[in-house]
Amino acid sequence: MSSAAKNNIIELHIDIQAEQIEQKLNALDILASQSDLSRQKLKDAMSKGAVWLSTNPHSKSAKPIRRKNAKLKAGNQLHLYYNAKILLQEFAPPLLIADENDYSVWHKPYGVWSHGSKWGDHCSIGRLVEQYFAIQHKQRQSFVVHRLDRAANGLILIAHNKKAAQQLSQLFAKHQIEKIYHVKVAGEFLQNQTINQPIEEKKAVSHVCLIRFDKDTNQSLLEVTIETGRKHQIRKHLASIGFPIIGDRLYGNAKISDPDLQLTAYRLIFNCPLTNEKKCYQV
Repeated sequence: MSSAAKNNIIELHIDIQAEQIEQKLNALDILASQSDLSRQKLKDAMSKGAVWLSTNPHSKSAKPIRRKNAKLKAGNQLHLYYNAKILLQEFAPPLLIADENDYSVWHKPYGVWSHGSKWGDHCSIGRLVEQYFAIQHKQRQSFVVHRLDRAANGLILIAHNKKAAQQLSQLFAKHQIEKIYHVKVAGEFLQNQTINQPIEEKKAVSHVCLIRFDKDTNQSLLEVTIETGRKHQIRKHLASIGFPIIGDRLYGNAKISDPDLQLTAYRLIFNCPLTNEKKCYQV
């Protein structure tokens, strides 16, 4: 067992012993005996995806467990990744735009992650979508087929079976989905342009045009279409030409007190690989 606690961050790795199984101790019992956390805090961490179980200490296929009565065997290893700050994070719920059965389209709000981590998945779009359908008495798996920055908001596709996940992922990989974004920047954007500037030595192309300029706020609303999908591509490209996105604390001059990042994945257009129908979704 190893543990580290600093600033309310705790990491535990516990080898399950035969006597614990004989005593019929559950995961919550074992975690409570090995940490100073209350059972209520441990239950909360477990429900939020911060407790994992692997078949042995050398296994790379650990899975989250959410109930105290998950089946344990001697030789298994129980993992706790407790970060109070992460577990206390709050967010607005995602909004369902379209339910296509094999996949669904959502408006992801600011602050929701595309993917969870070992420290929890309660703020991830995939987990939130699964919970939404569970409430509707529709048990569906969720596969996130593309990412959208935590700081951004807008449309994101979630597949509900492996076939849909594979085919939708291929559309993104082959750049066969048209992705259109709306962003707000400070100042008057005068010239529509294509930004062809590599990111991390890889090709990156963004097409930027003005939708409207608001004299009262001195802000420009822009439409951006990207040919490639590099990490933070739009944010980096606009900052490179002197128009960082409003609310961008990473590539602009935004402060914590400023508005959220004004970047929205506004529209998705593609031919559905499952039905061959042309699809267009927008916020």
